[in-house]
Amino acid sequence: MFDYRPITFVIGILLSILAAAMILPALVDIAYGHADWAVFLASSAVTLFFGLILILGSRSSGFTLKLRQAFILTTAAWVILPAFGALPFVFSELRLSYTDAFFEAMSGITTTGSTVITGLDSAPPGILLWRALLQWLGGIGIIVMALSVLPLMRVGGMQLFRMESSDTSEKVLPRAAQIASSIGFIYVAMTLICAGFYALSGMPLFDSVAHAMTTIATGGFSTSDLSIGGFASAGTDYVATVFMILGGLPFVLYLRAVRGDIMPLLRDSQVQWFLSILAGFIVMLTIYLWASENQLGLLLAFRLAAFNTVSVMTGTGYATSDYWLWGTFPAACLFFLMFFGGCAGSTTCGVKIFRIQVLYATMRSQMRKLNHPNGVFLIYYNKKPVSESVSSSVMAFFFLYVICFAALAVGLALLGLDFVTAVSAAATSISNVGPGLGPIIGPAGNFMPLPDAALWLMSFGMLLGRLELFTVLILFAPSFWRG
Repeated sequence: MFDYRPITFVIGILLSILAAAMILPALVDIAYGHADWAVFLASSAVTLFFGLILILGSRSSGFTLKLRQAFILTTAAWVILPAFGALPFVFSELRLSYTDAFFEAMSGITTTGSTVITGLDSAPPGILLWRALLQWLGGIGIIVMALSVLPLMRVGGMQLFRMESSDTSEKVLPRAAQIASSIGFIYVAMTLICAGFYALSGMPLFDSVAHAMTTIATGGFSTSDLSIGGFASAGTDYVATVFMILGGLPFVLYLRAVRGDIMPLLRDSQVQWFLSILAGFIVMLTIYLWASENQLGLLLAFRLAAFNTVSVMTGTGYATSDYWLWGTFPAACLFFLMFFGGCAGSTTCGVKIFRIQVLYATMRSQMRKLNHPNGVFLIYYNKKPVSESVSSSVMAFFFLYVICFAALAVGLALLGLDFVTAVSAAATSISNVGPGLGPIIGPAGNFMPLPDAALWLMSFGMLLGRLELFTVLILFAPSFWRG
């Protein structure tokens, strides 16, 4: 008989953590004299109630988490947490519909950054902090999942990053807790350092803390409708650019650096590819903006190109300017960068650099075989041979990624969205980037004009993209439940 107790127990713990997190915006609202503190306390009580029920109803002397349970737990957690995380949005001063609230919470917990809220500059402080907290918690959650759960489930080639020899899922829970505690310190430290630099750049303290959370999480929620551009500060732009890059690097390498071994961070081929792609597009767009009819100075062109290129590729989604107005070439470049993402084991999203590397190596191997049919050509990643199972997993991921992107775009078009809006909304949701393109949802806009059905479809797209597609879609296979 299938044992659901490990699943409900862990979800109960996660709901309890979410309930505790709701206390922080309540305290902020009390400090600012805003009445929404009661909303957060009530939402916290409801969330904690259900969390404790799940914990108490699932108690046992010991748990082992098997493969099927790991798949169900991962997807269920990323659905249930935003379902409860939406409560403050529904009952706060904003009075969002549950559809809008769930979209906002899902966008937060998956670190997507798309929003349906307008008037952020005058929004209650508790709500602004809650949006940042959702992304911050989602950021560390995805790191833990990428390093402890996905490699053991062999999702999309993530077995490359398996950190122990065991191929079973029996040790998922203690291993996840160990990774979370180890990396949590680095995550908190980077957030505090980022907040300090934001404050030094002239950003108010509250905004510094909120933006630090969403920068390290590469989430992109801001306290202003104009995003980072609302602060109109070169220093703030450069701080955001640097820390978005840091959020896009593998956190496990930070852990090794803290322990005294910094060379893997410098020598890792995924890091080198990530930084090289960023540098290439930044140089290209800087030259384009500098030489274009916009008559921008070289320094300003570099600042705009660097910030927006890093923001889009890491999936953060901050904006300082509407790059839709820069011309078709920058818009096309940034659109395709939406799919790249950062490094595995970071807070970023998208395809991930290591998959591009494996696909490139596979292509090169195939080209050599065409020239030398009898030759044997191995595929390498980080100077180590890649197994055929990893290569096939990566190629399957790419195929499924394209299919899901196309299905989302067609579905949004069927709901009445114009072509550019449908395609960019599909891209930004499955890649967990945040901003869009087109007349409705430009980089400085939001998704409020979209119909409810489109918001639910995009929420599903965010879930797919954040959990690496297979983790969710396997639950729809009848054979999974018969296993």
